[in-house]
Amino acid sequence: MTPVHAARRRLSDLLLARVAGPDAHDARHRIHGEPGERWFGPQDPVQRVHGDASMYVGGLRALLLQSLHPLAMAAVAQHSDYRNDPWGRLARTSTFIAETTYAKVEDAERAIAIVRAVHRHISGTTTDGVPYRADDPHLITWVHIAEIDSFLTTHQRFGARPLTAAETDTYVAQAAGVARRLGGEAVPTTHAELRAALERYRPELRSTPEALEAAQFLLHRPPVTGPARAGYALIGRAAVATLPRWAREPLRLPDHPRRDATLGAAAGHAATRSLRWVLGGLDAAPEPEPVSPR
Repeated sequence: MTPVHAARRRLSDLLLARVAGPDAHDARHRIHGEPGERWFGPQDPVQRVHGDASMYVGGLRALLLQSLHPLAMAAVAQHSDYRNDPWGRLARTSTFIAETTYAKVEDAERAIAIVRAVHRHISGTTTDGVPYRADDPHLITWVHIAEIDSFLTTHQRFGARPLTAAETDTYVAQAAGVARRLGGEAVPTTHAELRAALERYRPELRSTPEALEAAQFLLHRPPVTGPARAGYALIGRAAVATLPRWAREPLRLPDHPRRDATLGAAAGHAATRSLRWVLGGLDAAPEPEPVSPR
């Protein structure tokens, strides 16, 4: 192994451990390598989108967009330890997405059952005195559409193989199955329905102190040091550049369309190309045998 290959391997292992946790390699083998029936196969758009480096930008965009719903953000602020354990929260989220996209059906169903059980115990009130529950179907659907809109938007901008119009509808429909199993209601199944759903939630979205704190933490106080901080800054710039313009002011984020189209786009392409190079240092994901999609 050449020094360059060795360095690439070290970087890929470090990134995988950060994103998926300390047992990332074992989890990767379980999710991708164990034989059994899957909901989806390699030809499905959901696997193409969720396996692309653009997910790093999409994940950060999703967190920023989700924070604008005061009930969802209150639940995160009051019940999540994201400030003290951001890597643990990231690992749990990324593992859930991987399990419901690539793992055996029984593993995917178990992951959903665990999340539903956790949601049943999360409730409270906002600082304005409005009650919330994490298992509220309306909130589950909001979190879902903010994620899927973000994953799809950043994939179409920065993904290695953007989807066709027909594939975008298929992606939204495939992702909808997980949201329904989590307890979501009126979950969109086409790209047009996704855009319409996002518009329906807009009257409920607003700035809150918790949302502003989350945006500051994610963009200006991330748990990243050293050379990786520069790479994270590119991801952050790209995430902000792809947010809807109406989402900027409530989070006190810059709204410069020309910069979004130039510097923001360049940041997104630079970040995802770099991530693809680093992730190329991983061993190929094991091939499960047999695989029976859906």
